[in-house]
Amino acid sequence: MAIKQISVFLENKPGRLDAMTDVLTEANIDIRALSLAETKDFGIVRMIVDDVYETATILKDNDYIASMTPVVAVRIPDIVGGLNKVLKCLTQAGINIEYMYASLAGKKSDHAYMIFRVEEVQKAEIALRAGGFLLANQDDISDM
Repeated sequence: MAIKQISVFLENKPGRLDAMTDVLTEANIDIRALSLAETKDFGIVRMIVDDVYETATILKDNDYIASMTPVVAVRIPDIVGGLNKVLKCLTQAGINIEYMYASLAGKKSDHAYMIFRVEEVQKAEIALRAGGFLLANQDDISDM
């Protein structure tokens, strides 16, 4: 059930991120979640989009270096301690979190999604389901 994240490598210069989002905008691609990590020379844009395969094709056709990575999207209720319960579940299962970022679930929603990159995706999904958490699939992301 893992969803696909697209990672794009960009030179760390003014206008590079804008140019990439121009390409996605022109193709009517909707970014559902985004994280930007940078170093002095380059950045890594990690995105969850409404159409992952179309996005990958468009990026490749426009000479962007991009890759797809499986990630886990967990539905988290908008309550105090919601994230903490998910983290405890992953810790108890011995799952290390490489990185994470958030996505809103929609304008009138009472929850959000946390996107987790873990080494053992299937093990994380099993633990989270056993803990009573709902996981998003690619269709859920497209419908947000």
